[in-house]
Amino acid sequence: MIDALNQVISFNGLLWLCITVIGYLIALWINKKCNGHPIAHPIVFTAVFVSVFLYLTNTEVVKYQHSASLLHWLLGPVTVALALPIYRQWQCLKHYGWRLIVSIGFGGIIAPVTAWLTLFALDAPSALKMTMLAKSITTPLAMEASAHIGGIPALAAVFVITTGIVGAIVATGVFSVFDVRDRQAQGIALGTVAHAIGTAKSIQMGEDVAAMATLGLCVNGIFTALILPLVFGVFV
Repeated sequence: MIDALNQVISFNGLLWLCITVIGYLIALWINKKCNGHPIAHPIVFTAVFVSVFLYLTNTEVVKYQHSASLLHWLLGPVTVALALPIYRQWQCLKHYGWRLIVSIGFGGIIAPVTAWLTLFALDAPSALKMTMLAKSITTPLAMEASAHIGGIPALAAVFVITTGIVGAIVATGVFSVFDVRDRQAQGIALGTVAHAIGTAKSIQMGEDVAAMATLGLCVNGIFTALILPLVFGVFV
């Protein structure tokens, strides 16, 4: 009986992993056909694709998370892998020094605090406000950081994806309105505020922009993940 149950669980896990991977491959194809437009980002389509299957099969999200737990486990190695782009941009980080750190720090503080104040003004629940503070860092770090400060990890992932898509879409217009022509500044802004999706957008703008975006993504993600639990963890 136990062996049969394990086989069913294993089959379900494999099934949902296959559905997720197939959805992502289709999403990559669609994104390529749309010339990498942020609205057609692979993460968005994959989420929609899996959601449709969950609805059609009347499967609970908790069951899907359990079945595809391997994907969640892989967030750990992905987070550690952020050390690689930091190493690649180490010379750039040393060259700009404190000026670069301060710029990323301001961006990493202003964006989430502004969102937090908006929710505070609207008298939103505390858990929602705490979750919003991690909206501008990459998903693995955001989920862990929000969990440590009383936020909602699953909702943090939604905020992160939404922030990245909006940031990537409006970035070009914002740069034009405020006359931001420095390509390195553009890269830092995209990586710091719009994390991985903004970095993907920066790749289309040039290697120099993408390099700075990668640096902004990593530095802001690490700082935020370390500082949020230290500052707010004592109050949870």
